[in-house]
Amino acid sequence: FNLRGLPAERGGRFYQDTAAYGHFGRTDLILPWEETDKAEILKEAAGKSGAVSMA
Repeated sequence: FNLRGLPAERGGRFYQDTAAYGHFGRTDLILPWEETDKAEILKEAAGKSGAVSMA
């Protein structure tokens, strides 16, 4: 993800919005580092590498 453009995309309030009340798990903010769209790809890659399952 490109972090450089996020402050401008949010009208200059990027840091205020992410710092206020914490940012983990908030549904009112769209934060690219909290996206899980690559989860399946990473699971498959871990399985192919012989990584030990944590389940």
